[in-house]
Amino acid sequence: MSVVRTRFAPSPTGYLHIGGARTALFSYLFARHHGGKFILRIEDTDRERSTQESIQAIIDALTWLRLEWDEGPFFQTERTELYRARAEQLLRDGKAYRCFCAPQTLEIKRKAAMKFGRKPMYDRTCRNLTAPSGDQPFALRFKAPLDGETVVPDVVKGHVTFANAELDDLILLRSDGTPTYNFCVVIDDAEMAVTHIIRGEDHLTNTPKQIQLYKAMGYDLPGFAHIPLILGLDRTRLSKRHGATSVMAYRGLGYLPDALVNYLARLGWSHGDQEIFSRAELVEKFALEDVGKSAGVYNLEKAEWLNFQYIKATPVDELAAAVKPFIAQKGYAIPGDDGWLAAMVATLRERAKTLVELVDAAHFYLSEEISIDPAAARKFLKPEISEPLGVLRAQLADVAHWQLDAIRACFEAVTDRFALSLGQLAQPVRVAVTGGTSSPGIFEVLEVLGKDRSLDRLDRAIAHINGGGAAVAPAAQATGAS
Repeated sequence: MSVVRTRFAPSPTGYLHIGGARTALFSYLFARHHGGKFILRIEDTDRERSTQESIQAIIDALTWLRLEWDEGPFFQTERTELYRARAEQLLRDGKAYRCFCAPQTLEIKRKAAMKFGRKPMYDRTCRNLTAPSGDQPFALRFKAPLDGETVVPDVVKGHVTFANAELDDLILLRSDGTPTYNFCVVIDDAEMAVTHIIRGEDHLTNTPKQIQLYKAMGYDLPGFAHIPLILGLDRTRLSKRHGATSVMAYRGLGYLPDALVNYLARLGWSHGDQEIFSRAELVEKFALEDVGKSAGVYNLEKAEWLNFQYIKATPVDELAAAVKPFIAQKGYAIPGDDGWLAAMVATLRERAKTLVELVDAAHFYLSEEISIDPAAARKFLKPEISEPLGVLRAQLADVAHWQLDAIRACFEAVTDRFALSLGQLAQPVRVAVTGGTSSPGIFEVLEVLGKDRSLDRLDRAIAHINGGGAAVAPAAQATGAS
């Protein structure tokens, strides 16, 4: 095999969505697996719909997913003269012709064909004209073969045959001189020496037309792999109603890029029963022959499960760095250094499916004052627990080195003295310091929360039990802890 060269060629008419990101990923993995090159090309020939904002969104999404391209980005709008030169050459070679039919005329013909149940193909009125028609504007059309078949050799779909009689005479250049998608893509892929074109199966019907252009211009054919579409759980084409479909929306929801890459890889590709793959494993194991013929099914629960696995497995220092923007977004100030933040994250990373959930779960760490759930206060902050809490508070105040073992020893001393189970003491403490009945282990919580804040919250709880304080502390305004 020659040096493998793949490409991802999005149209910048919106954000990068899940389907496009999976196409980019498969192209990237195939190139990396074979030690080849991955090219980024922006197909911006639709000037009315293409925007700089969309171009930047696509680049940002690929960068976040860490799908590094080796060449590019290239822009079709910067290659117009090349396309025009190739079109003029086809005209000189008798493989293209001038079409003088006005757009309004073509639309009337299209509607008439559909009315009578025919394919809305051009009727080739101008195909055999021998002389220019005055100064009328014209488009350049390709002289497609009128009989025979065009076969698409596809790695995923197998050989797909199209009758040439069913294929249209493509417009190469519009009457304003702008080139069309199917023409540009062939020239770009050939001139960039792309060896394998991996794209969605919705492009399959374009491929026989493109193959005809490859042959007309004397280009070697690349390999083709048309991958199945992605459907929702209801087996309809993926759309916003199925959940977030924009790649950057997943970043905003608190997904890790490696988790989303893993999820995208498994949408239509498999390697045995394995579900979790490192990037190195994906590169090592990816093969187009393992891409399924049926549609991948988008399942948000599966994506969340994978993200949960990656959050649990990510080193705490990396996870702490990743969670910082989400903490800032909530308006919190971080009440400690990076070491403190890593310790906080370590207590919560097995309790959150996303980074957003992790920050939500960390509210009692990040808030100076907490709101105590009234029902939890009624159930656990009762008069009979006041004395044990007071003794525990005093013992904790005497701890010289605020560490897990010392905190545990204080609890053990109090439970022994008052003949309490750990739960009978720990749950009121949990309510006092976190505001609710669910949290990581109470010793870990107190260690991370810190001595001063832990004692302050215990004081509030004891005061409430003894009738000298409110059951609910003033709600934090997300200003952070000092």
